[in-house]
Amino acid sequence: MIILPAAPTAREEIEDAIETALERLEHRMISQGEGARALASAIRRATTGGKRFRPLLVAAAYDTLDGDAVPLSGLYQVAAAFELLHTAFVVHDDVIDHDLERRGIPNISGEFRQRGIDKGADDHGAALLGDAAGILAGDLLLHEAGRLVALADIPAKMRATLMTLVEDAVLVSAAGELADVENAVSAGDVDPMTVLKATRDKTAVYSFSAPLQAGAVMADADDAVQHALERFGERLGLAYQLIDDLIGAFGSTAVSGKDEGCDLREAKKTHLISLARETENWPEVSEALAQAHTGPVAIRAAQAALSASGARLALERLVYDTLEEATLIVTGSTLPSPCQMMLLDLVDSVTERVP
Repeated sequence: MIILPAAPTAREEIEDAIETALERLEHRMISQGEGARALASAIRRATTGGKRFRPLLVAAAYDTLDGDAVPLSGLYQVAAAFELLHTAFVVHDDVIDHDLERRGIPNISGEFRQRGIDKGADDHGAALLGDAAGILAGDLLLHEAGRLVALADIPAKMRATLMTLVEDAVLVSAAGELADVENAVSAGDVDPMTVLKATRDKTAVYSFSAPLQAGAVMADADDAVQHALERFGERLGLAYQLIDDLIGAFGSTAVSGKDEGCDLREAKKTHLISLARETENWPEVSEALAQAHTGPVAIRAAQAALSASGARLALERLVYDTLEEATLIVTGSTLPSPCQMMLLDLVDSVTERVP
């Protein structure tokens, strides 16, 4: 878990901004029928309980850069937008991956698949309703995130820059997600660098670079500061996602929120698998992976084969090298000391996620 120091007031104000957006959405959906009201309630449940580290990144960057250029209400509204953006991507990602649960409970698609069954739908119809609900919920959250930035109490020039940051985050994440799916369905080998780029694009910009830059923009920081935060966020975001690949292969259910070895069970073509493919042990690894979907014993055999090939160690080394690059960006920058300390604490928090 990534933990950011923040004044209780900041956390409370961010929660209030998220709550206000959700209440507005629920109110707007009242007149649209019982199904629309159920969707709004499901969106609220999907947005509740997150760690909020993306909006807290916005606030932390602003605070450690001595920001005082915007009203705090505007700051927290923009920060909240990044949480809604994250929830939108998570909801859409669950549809793409055909996941029906998150953290052990039904997600939006799972809720509405059951709703279809309760209404007498067959399996195909229930699945169609679940997917439709997930897609539409993500669409509504994307719109609400953009609306928060568009209406925040901030100067017009600043708003234009922030809207570009949000747009870039959506575009890069969408391209990364599409590339990830293309890699997964490809019949042939996929170049490791292609996999690595998709891994970075899916998460790094919207989760790290854009929130940090948003805080810097609202603090009226100069271009050098914004560029340093962009580069730092890209490296830290890549490391974060690579650790997710390790967790998906080797992490416990308590850590991943899914079944142990879920990525192996689903035959995901992560960078871990790309690294294994380049080893002389690949025939043994490939055979073990082909059986991973059959159950826990086969999962453990695949985990053992990956470790024996050296792929796990190689990925861990890449993670630590990437984190070192992020550290050097910070220590070699002109960022103020409070901001440097906050970023280095982030590196430590991400490092602790390695399974």
